Amino acid sequence: MFELISKHSPQNIKNDLLSGLTVALALVPEAVAFAFVAHLDPLIGLYAAFIMGLVAAVVGGRPGMISGATGAIAVVIVALVMQHGVEYLFAAVILAGLIQITMGALKLGKFIRLVPHPVFLGFVNGLALVIFIAQLEQFKLKDNAGNILTDATGNIQWVSGDALWIMFALIILTMAIIHFLPKLTKILPSTLVAIIAGTVITLVFNLDTASVGDMASIQGNLPSFHIPEIPFGLEAFKIVLPYAVIIALVGLIESLLTLNLIDELTETRGQPNRECIGQGLANTTTGFFGGMGGCAMVGQSIINIKSGGRGRLSGISAALFLLSFILVGSALIEQIPIAVLVGVMFMVVIGTFEWCSFRLIGKIPPADTIIGISVAVITVFFDLAVAVIIGVILSALVFAWQHARHINATSRINREGSKVYELNGPLFFASVHNFQDIFDPKNDPDDVVVDFQNSRVTDHSAIEAIDKLAERYNKEHKRLHLKHLSKECRQLLKTAEKLVEVSVLEDPNYHLAVNKKDFEASKPSK
Repeated sequence: MFELISKHSPQNIKNDLLSGLTVALALVPEAVAFAFVAHLDPLIGLYAAFIMGLVAAVVGGRPGMISGATGAIAVVIVALVMQHGVEYLFAAVILAGLIQITMGALKLGKFIRLVPHPVFLGFVNGLALVIFIAQLEQFKLKDNAGNILTDATGNIQWVSGDALWIMFALIILTMAIIHFLPKLTKILPSTLVAIIAGTVITLVFNLDTASVGDMASIQGNLPSFHIPEIPFGLEAFKIVLPYAVIIALVGLIESLLTLNLIDELTETRGQPNRECIGQGLANTTTGFFGGMGGCAMVGQSIINIKSGGRGRLSGISAALFLLSFILVGSALIEQIPIAVLVGVMFMVVIGTFEWCSFRLIGKIPPADTIIGISVAVITVFFDLAVAVIIGVILSALVFAWQHARHINATSRINREGSKVYELNGPLFFASVHNFQDIFDPKNDPDDVVVDFQNSRVTDHSAIEAIDKLAERYNKEHKRLHLKHLSKECRQLLKTAEKLVEVSVLEDPNYHLAVNKKDFEASKPSK
């Protein structure tokens, strides 16, 4: 612990501690709400928030980022809890953590760099909308078990009358304090001041509004070590594995994208692979201590950064404050009005949403705009992981389509009377059709040269296209010469391998996106 705080100045330590307290206050209703979503006891969500936050803050790759129980994980595990019970959930969370550790050890976190900026914008905007929609749940009337109340006809009952106006007043007051207080002083985090002020006003004037205690009691004991009580065997493994894989992937995608967002806000760089290991250790530990699992939290991370939290101490203190709430401070924390915390999250929405997205419409390629909107919509109505994966696939297809048209050639007749095609642009699976259309074997002279000096052969499909081109010229009984192919290209050619003109000084040196052994195995036997 000394190593974690020794590099901090007293000012940084103060900022981290105060921002940690602010985050802890915001974590409570979120953890309880996500536990209800997953049909779990509120303490299971709170334990997850505490353990995830503590372990990820200590060993994760992004100081200042907050982890805990999240809605993305809660949605994933509902079916498992309903069908098989909470013990299977703990086993799935442990296995998910081990998968994440393995992915970090294999350094797969770097692949988050493959997420294009339009997908990242869509993720951020979609998550902002998800946070906003989640707050609307607090305007619905609920019983003590957290169930939404309905009238005789089945319609949802909403907060109304004086209670609604009180909620609006507290929300507006909270948002105003968070927005204007930093213009006057930055001694204390504006979010913490807003929470305290809203709570004091509610208690002093005895306002009739819902509080954290109306959601559920957060009083409890220290989490205890617990091995999941499931029949260890192949059948249980088959049940747990699919959910573990989904938890691991959803958790890492949200965590690594949040890492990128915090990188942008702080103009620093986190460590994706270390974060994968940190999230894995956090989930495995959470599963053994009765938590529901989780990942990085965009909303709370932004609250932390905006409140001045930058170091690991902010995440550690948030987790320890949350534990103190569970053990000794529940009576006090349960007095915080829900409306105040809704106001806090509304400010998170405003700070999270990339408002520049509207200004970019018409200034960036239409495909990028469509991808960004698609990711945001899918994030809201389906799932974050699905949205990001679809966004990456769409971006890859757009990229392939655009670069497929870049293949072209200039032709000339050299001094020997041969026709020379000088290729330009990449040759890969999407451009092979255009590549074949460039050549005219029937009308070309008897000697043809294809120069790849300004081109690059990138995959198996490109190699096959070159071989097919050689076969076309062979059928016309014409000679084809291939120049400036890399050594690896020459080794993988079949029909055209004898047509390559080797120039050691000029031939490029690069690797193909194809395994030679696999390529050789795919060749038809003679």
